[in-house]
Amino acid sequence: MAGRTRQNKARATDQLTHLDRDGRVRMVDIGGKDVTRREAVARAEVRMETATLAAILRGGLKKGEALAAARIAGIMAAKQTHQLIPLCHQLPLESVSVEFSPDTERGVLEIIAAAATQARTGVEMEALVAASVAALTIYDMAKALDRAMVIGNIRLMRKSGGRSGEFVRAEPLAKS
Repeated sequence: MAGRTRQNKARATDQLTHLDRDGRVRMVDIGGKDVTRREAVARAEVRMETATLAAILRGGLKKGEALAAARIAGIMAAKQTHQLIPLCHQLPLESVSVEFSPDTERGVLEIIAAAATQARTGVEMEALVAASVAALTIYDMAKALDRAMVIGNIRLMRKSGGRSGEFVRAEPLAKS
């Protein structure tokens, strides 16, 4: 029985690069990988009252300019991803951008974060962390107006570079 359990565990962990054959967490050795251009784009959404979104867009929050604060927070967070996600490698980021796409009718602020580097591993986590922290910053800046805001729909939209090549999300997630 123990042999069968170990064999099943080894088979299940073969596809999970952050687990060794015994199922223990490990940091992936990327030393043998080629340095290539790696890019990733992630998105997140903050749903809120339309009046809250209007106040954010016109810069009318008591705490200040929410979009500027969220942009800076997202960029800073991407640079700290290796300190936030336990098994991420520290990457020499070449660029990080955070942009916003408001839907004023639905009360949704979409956040688009992009990251790029020349490295041995991808920047998906950096883009996802940037989008997530930018969304959290929007919440923090506007919570006095709308504590019912919802952060969600955080997802990788595309990534390129490395052994696994290109990923492009086939279809957008349903808008809520």
